[in-house]
Amino acid sequence: MIRAITSFALWDFVQAHWLTLKYFFKPKATINYPYEKAPTSPRFRGEHALRRYPNGEERCIACKLCEAICPALAITIEAKPREDGSRRTTRYDIDMVKCIYCGLCQEACPVDAIVEGPNLEFATETREELLYDKGKLLANGDKWEQAIAANLAADAPYR
Repeated sequence: MIRAITSFALWDFVQAHWLTLKYFFKPKATINYPYEKAPTSPRFRGEHALRRYPNGEERCIACKLCEAICPALAITIEAKPREDGSRRTTRYDIDMVKCIYCGLCQEACPVDAIVEGPNLEFATETREELLYDKGKLLANGDKWEQAIAANLAADAPYR
């Protein structure tokens, strides 16, 4: 008997409309993406960057730990010793198509030279644009240095 009454009164239909009206007047949870950005975590892993010391010298000491630990084999490094005896990279390439953004390269680096920065908007039209060389990585580091330093400082207590 109850089933017939609820079926005749379209009780499920009334409940669905009540739910719709309940949420219709609440504030919306969506954002207008290109114009509004959602906050990102300090641990967000985005576009790679090579950092420099404050005096302008690149941080990478060519230890090749990032190349060794990369599970996707996306990093290629070549190095030569300099006149003062220190080693620096002559070639530092990352194939961003292969990269799985695991963050192991950043964790392995003893001098915080390679980091995954806060930039998530680096879509391209061709695959070749995702083959990052040393110049592109250093340019990313220069561009995002303040945000990267702030993220590393925020994450420091947990490392």
